[in-house]
Parts: sequence; structure tokens; C-alpha cells
Amino acid sequence: MLISEIEKVLNEQISAEANSSQYYLAMASWAETKGFEGVSSFFYNHSNEEREHMLKLIKYVNERGGHAIVPELKKPPKVFDCLAHVFQNLLDHEIVVSKKINLVVDLCLKHKDYTTHNFMQWYVAEQIEEEALARMILDKLKLIGDDKGGLYLFDRDILQIKVSEN
Repeated sequence: MLISEIEKVLNEQISAEANSSQYYLAMASWAETKGFEGVSSFFYNHSNEEREHMLKLIKYVNERGGHAIVPELKKPPKVFDCLAHVFQNLLDHEIVVSKKINLVVDLCLKHKDYTTHNFMQWYVAEQIEEEALARMILDKLKLIGDDKGGLYLFDRDILQIKVSEN
């Protein structure tokens, strides 16, 4: 049985994952309208991954005797400055999500809810991967700068980056 305080923060995490999915969907749409097929594919896949993260949390909360709440979604931005800014937004957002996950883990330890703590370790590991991926992509974009040929190759090459499997 979930402790009500932990159920509350898990529902907040459900909302964070749902809004992450929306945010990345907006990035995918923007990239697609700018002709970045690879980047749009990357963000469509990333959006789906975040939705899967949300569903995993919903099922966990319900299986543990809680009640997962399907969240209201915030409207994401529809316009972004450039690719470098989009990927900086990705990194910044993932850092915020990591902090939220760490708060859940901390609360689990305070309440000695080791079952939920164990469940959340998957999310902790996932966030390490998410942040590292965003940093790696930003490093590549810094190397490319404004070189159009480099951006073309980057867009093609990002199709090879696989979003981690659940």
C-alpha cells in the first residue's frame, strides 16, 4: 500500500512525464516544419518514450493500491529559436526532471518505502542516460556551429541515435 505522501509525488511525476512528452512533441513538430527530418524523428521518438515513462508510473501507482491521476497538460511552446536552443531546452528540461525524480527517491527513503525506492531506480538510471545524450548532442552542435553542410549531416546522423528502450 502506498503512503499518501508518496502517492502524491508519484502523481506529480506522472504529470511531469506527460508534460515532457508534450514538450518534445512540440519540438518534433517545429523541427519537422524546418525540414529537419532526423531531429523531428528523434523528438517524436523521445515524446513517445516520455509517454511510456508516464504509463509505467500510472500502472505502478494503481498496482500498489493508489490512484494514479491522469494529468491536465500544459500547452508547450510552438516556436523555437534554433537547433542548439532546442537541444539546450532538452538538457535543461531533463535536469529538472532528474531533480523531481531525486525528490521522489528521497521521500521514499524518509518513509522507508523501499519497494517504491527500488522501482524509482530505473528512472534514476534513465535520467543519467537522458542527460548524457543531450550533452553529447549539444557538443556535436557546438562543433558544427552554423555550417549548413554540418547541420545537414547532423540531421541525417541523428536518425541513427536510438531512444532507449523501456
